[in-house]
Amino acid sequence: MSTTGIKIAPMKKVATLGKRKKSIDADDVKKIDKKDEFDPNQFYVSLTSHAEQFGVEPVRIRWGQKEPDVRGPIIGTNRHHKYRNAIGAHGGSYCIYRGLAVASGAIATNSVPDLSQTTPAAKIGPHPSWSDPEKIVTIDPFGACVVEAFPEHFQKGYDIRPTIAVTKAHMDFPEIHEAVRLGRLKPDGKILKNSSQLVITKAAIDPVWYLPGVAKRFNTTEANLRQQIFQETNGMYPELVTRNDLKVFLPPIGGLTIYIFGSVEAISDPTKKLAVRVHDECNGSDVFGSDICTCRPYLAHGIEVCVQTAQEGGTGIIVYFRKEGRALGEVTKYLVYNLRKRQEGGDSAEEYFNCTQTVAGIQDVRFQALMPDALHWLGITKIDKFVSMSDMKYDAIVKSGIEIVERIPIPEELVPKDAQVEITAKVFAGYNGGDVYKVDKEKLKQVKGRDDNAYDDEE
Repeated sequence: MSTTGIKIAPMKKVATLGKRKKSIDADDVKKIDKKDEFDPNQFYVSLTSHAEQFGVEPVRIRWGQKEPDVRGPIIGTNRHHKYRNAIGAHGGSYCIYRGLAVASGAIATNSVPDLSQTTPAAKIGPHPSWSDPEKIVTIDPFGACVVEAFPEHFQKGYDIRPTIAVTKAHMDFPEIHEAVRLGRLKPDGKILKNSSQLVITKAAIDPVWYLPGVAKRFNTTEANLRQQIFQETNGMYPELVTRNDLKVFLPPIGGLTIYIFGSVEAISDPTKKLAVRVHDECNGSDVFGSDICTCRPYLAHGIEVCVQTAQEGGTGIIVYFRKEGRALGEVTKYLVYNLRKRQEGGDSAEEYFNCTQTVAGIQDVRFQALMPDALHWLGITKIDKFVSMSDMKYDAIVKSGIEIVERIPIPEELVPKDAQVEITAKVFAGYNGGDVYKVDKEKLKQVKGRDDNAYDDEE
């Protein structure tokens, strides 16, 4: 990290935007004055700011504009309060750790990143959806290529941070090794190595909310959305109510990661086959193998379908959202587990959703209406194989204008015994089981999970 100024990365490897005519004059971008820099030694603290107040000149954001320099950069750092145009801070749920780092003296508050050699490892976009304000409201489409998109601002001293990073990697997944061993997958040396490792492209994305667009997705007003977030975070973001001129919010929540198998270029080509699984985080199962749900088995199956599709000349995509416990959190999820096992009659499919309702007051807060933004950022218009049974995800994607050709349920043999409660309850509630799963009221009542005392009795 440097404290002397932003280093501009040379455009090596990949140019996302390519050659384009400048839409604004360099003179239209104000140069940063040293007196506008944040002084870490000042003792005066302002609890909030107001529109039209002296010394406030946020860089204008025109959400949905095709040209990035017309759209304007997202500025969410504390170095230039005068020009800041976003509420919140960069880093999503990790922004608090920067405060700890500054408090402990581990980093200077005015340090800035050296972005040299950090440009995307693969070209994603631009796509027509990037300039459609209805398609993307929770991601900055230009978040991966800020240096390329806003050179005039960098040259004049603005502290602009990427909100997307694109890199390449090798993935080593035990279930893929097993699929190779059993002959379901065969190494091709390019997508699937002889070592059974996978070669992938992946993109990490921090949320950037355009508040008018988010409000519209939930059929509410921007004013109501601002008010409720302000109140439910105990006044954490007063600018939500004092700065109606700031339309961009950097929420302190988890983002998402996109894993791409095969050709990146083929993603937006509707003539090429595309397999997609949208997966919401379940740390207990995805990482540690808990058998109370189908999360890891379905994730592994999704990866296998993605690899098969890529080997056939298409592309496979896993979109992994940080929405632990249906976005209610892991503590709430474990409380629900306890209730499920201890309730009268034991863990049952019939009471599966009621248990969450009892503990959390609601069954699900993942709000899939925002989820398709990631697919639109990739330029997706058609999904040939949707590896999901979720009616909520399916409905949200189709409503956003993306065609889904086939829905693929999790094979029965992959469902753990204790996860029969989950899969049965979900199919009865509306999940699409295709020809694999059929659930009536009688079966719903019959399916039971592991007893509460089984954890002590089992060897």
